[in-house]
Amino acid sequence: MPKNLAIGAALALTLLPLLTAAQEKFVCAISDDASLVPDAALVSIGNENDEIVRFEAGAIDARMSPRMSASMTGGVTVRRGNNLAGADSAVYDPNGQSLKLDGNVRYQGPSAEITSSSAEFAYDTGQIRFDGAEFLLGNNRSRGAAKQLHISQSGTLTLDDVSYTTCPPESNDWLLEASDINIDTNKGVGTAKNVKLRFQGIPILYAPYLSFPVGNARKSGILTPIVGSAGRSGTEVSVPYYWNIRENIDATVTPRWLSDRGVQLGGEMRYLSQRNSGELSFEVLENDSLLDTSRHLISLDHSTHYENGLRNIIEFREVSDSQYFEDLGGTLSLSSITHLDRKVQVDYFGENWTFFGLIQDFQTLDETIAPIDEPYQRVPQFRASVRYPKQWLGLSLGVDSELVNFDRDTGVTGWRLDLAPTIELPIERAGWFIKPAAVLEHTRYDLSNTQAGDADDPTRTLPIASFDAGLFLERTLNSERHLVQTIEPRVLYVHVPFREQNDLPVFDTIMPDLNLVQLYRKNRFLGVDRVGDTDQLSVGITSRILDIDTGEELVSATIGQSRYLSDQRVVLPGQLAETNNSSDYIAEVSFLLYDHLNFDVGHQWGDSGRGTTQSEARLQYRPQNNKILNLAYRFRSDSLEQGDVSVSWPLAKNWNFVGRYNYSFRDESSLEQFFGLEYESCCWGLRLVSRRYLSTRDGTRDSSFALQLVLKGMTSLGTAADKLLERGILGYSPNIN
Repeated sequence: MPKNLAIGAALALTLLPLLTAAQEKFVCAISDDASLVPDAALVSIGNENDEIVRFEAGAIDARMSPRMSASMTGGVTVRRGNNLAGADSAVYDPNGQSLKLDGNVRYQGPSAEITSSSAEFAYDTGQIRFDGAEFLLGNNRSRGAAKQLHISQSGTLTLDDVSYTTCPPESNDWLLEASDINIDTNKGVGTAKNVKLRFQGIPILYAPYLSFPVGNARKSGILTPIVGSAGRSGTEVSVPYYWNIRENIDATVTPRWLSDRGVQLGGEMRYLSQRNSGELSFEVLENDSLLDTSRHLISLDHSTHYENGLRNIIEFREVSDSQYFEDLGGTLSLSSITHLDRKVQVDYFGENWTFFGLIQDFQTLDETIAPIDEPYQRVPQFRASVRYPKQWLGLSLGVDSELVNFDRDTGVTGWRLDLAPTIELPIERAGWFIKPAAVLEHTRYDLSNTQAGDADDPTRTLPIASFDAGLFLERTLNSERHLVQTIEPRVLYVHVPFREQNDLPVFDTIMPDLNLVQLYRKNRFLGVDRVGDTDQLSVGITSRILDIDTGEELVSATIGQSRYLSDQRVVLPGQLAETNNSSDYIAEVSFLLYDHLNFDVGHQWGDSGRGTTQSEARLQYRPQNNKILNLAYRFRSDSLEQGDVSVSWPLAKNWNFVGRYNYSFRDESSLEQFFGLEYESCCWGLRLVSRRYLSTRDGTRDSSFALQLVLKGMTSLGTAADKLLERGILGYSPNIN
């Protein structure tokens, strides 16, 4: 539903008690005595369900001849359940079966308040009308006025000459106006004519006719336009149109005008059924004025869940050129994409076994990647795993298997079969565990396009033995503060004998960075084209300090290292064998230094003069939700060294400063910077952000300007600057909603 028509839905929902009252016909229960009822008189009228309507007035003149009528003066109050109405005077009309209120009319219900000059409750026809009405709606105290507010027994709400705002009574900073609003609660549809949105008295939006859904119903219509800067493409104006096709299918069509490139058409369709769900989207720029060519994007995400547990996933991405996201994507994260993944996947998860099937290829966007370095297609890939825990003598038995065909236009291609039967004896007790295991890994290839003299069916069989053990120790550190310290040592021994593997291709195997997860893996490579020979002992210890009362982790520290008891000879092509007798030390520490002040650091360094390999540190100070200061540093030997400062901080009562500065010490240049201001009043807010960043593709600099106007309880206009701030400032959450 377009947010700038929230008035219609709000009125329909909050005035439902009146709608209900209009649909009931009351039965008179005043006594037969046709006399003047004394001051402060009380008269009750009950409906057929014995729900009581009570009239209180200074004086009631009730007459039964020829038909019952009543005139109430001296201040009138009408109560029915949680609903209250009042006026200076009231007249019950027996001919029209109506109650007419006059002078200082007021109505108060659980979620709505209405004041007017006069009103009429027609119980015979179920009509309710307020003249010169002013209303307050819901918990957000949104308010408005209408020349006439009319409710019919059929559930139709009509308002003439309407105005609406969430600003306080003394302010009309923004105001929504309409000559006529009609809401049909039965059909769940509302319409509005001659709609104007004024900000500081200036019209900023106009629509001659709009329709919108009521409540949770969906309705086709124009959504809030987007106006702002699109970086390399100039000024952007987008006008989304929402199309409610069916109950489980909808679409959004978005014409987008880019001042420097032309008109782009985008679309998105979503669907949902008992088994299927997905989203299909496209973007087409028929003629890019800067490049004089057509550009497009196509995307599909689909999943099917079958009753037997089988699942099917389809993902497809394609763009017309490698610069598409850089020019038209709009965010730094999109512009840094190097490959687009396209796949069809089938998987199944059973009690003891799992199955995975895949067909996958990629569109490479980074033109600096050579064809020989592009990823392989998997056409197809099958994986199956079987696990039978707690067998004879407590043994756990299993088999991991994979069959995949790697294809590419350049280099060696072919099939790879990998089988890895496993036997383990896990023993777990309170405070400790041990898990000895043995794996026999067999890999076989059937290759094409090999070099002369190379085998086209190489194989490799390797036994892998391991012993994993750990302790969990705990002690009371401070009984008064209920602090507990844990000490959690862990040791993993792995033995893998050497097998010559230089004749095996490398389809999908890499050497990952060392981290605490990698420290306890049995193969130092990711992928099965290489299994690293080793005779190593990995040792680590973690200690935590916990507050038992709150469950908060005050301190967490981990350090670990692997010791190599023999030389390692297996390498990837172009790499050198490890000659050190140990890995780098890895340490991670997290502190709650003080209330709202957190410090996290990760450090990796080697002995024998190797120095620091990589390091990361982050300090966050957050005394309040709207006060955030982040300082961060990242270092990787021979690769990068960066500093990052981000902040969101109030400058004055209504002003907030936001900013981020990301700097590369290695390149002596900023990577991204944005600075802006947020202003928040009682009923509206404004974000103004200027951004400049370095292109990850061609090294050029780009800049953009975002202006976002937020009308509280209504909508936001302009570029969605809050998304940029959420991505760039850790912990940031929009204060203006």
